[in-house]
Amino acid sequence: MRILLTNDDGYHAPGLKVLEDIAATLSDDVWIVAPADEQSGAGHSLTLTRPLRVRQHGERRFAVAGTPTDAVMMALAKIMADAKPDLILSGVNRGANLAEDVTYSGTVSAAMEGALAGVRSIALSQAYVREGMGDVVPFDAARHWGARVLAPLIEAPLAPRTLVNINFPALAADQVLGTRVVAQGLRDYGRLQIVTNRDPRGYDYHWFALGPSIETPAHSTDVEAVADGYIAVTPLHLDLTHHESLAMLASAYRAE
Repeated sequence: MRILLTNDDGYHAPGLKVLEDIAATLSDDVWIVAPADEQSGAGHSLTLTRPLRVRQHGERRFAVAGTPTDAVMMALAKIMADAKPDLILSGVNRGANLAEDVTYSGTVSAAMEGALAGVRSIALSQAYVREGMGDVVPFDAARHWGARVLAPLIEAPLAPRTLVNINFPALAADQVLGTRVVAQGLRDYGRLQIVTNRDPRGYDYHWFALGPSIETPAHSTDVEAVADGYIAVTPLHLDLTHHESLAMLASAYRAE
């Protein structure tokens, strides 16, 4: 089995090394094509206004000066054009990708690009307990549970144009309660916070930050699963059509 690894934290991110160790338990044919630098929050963007440069760091190891989507497209259309992967793993992201995070996440978007190309694709993210941890974010849960969580997905009959989003809780491996297959959650948009400071020249600058999450009564989504100490496994699909609204909108236009 040929596996392509990518991420949005960049080629040198510690989570990519964790993912490489996980992938090594599944195959000895592992390729890395990842963004050269951090691309967190890049979403499903691709580069159209400047050239892309690719640097080879070793056998089957490449860094792309672009977004996660750029990296996957470059891997599939050029670097691995004659040896396409059977599986794409994206991550392990530093920080969870839960609920509406998936619409911003470069990690999830890299897996989306793989799914669009018809390749089995899985995103993996590691939650952490507090802001400001940087490269000391512990990947213990992902490192010890990663291969075990991936195993059932290797041969599962996933529907076309779907991907799987996995989130590991911010716990030591021996404290993880297991795996839950759950729906994508939705958090209160009002939790958005903007942190404002002033630079030495007297100009304001701003950072986006996030406040507390809301919960559903049944604890049936990825947000609550991770908060409760479980690994959240969520199937996602790329058809954004709200099918239930088609008839209503068609009727609205007929009424004109």
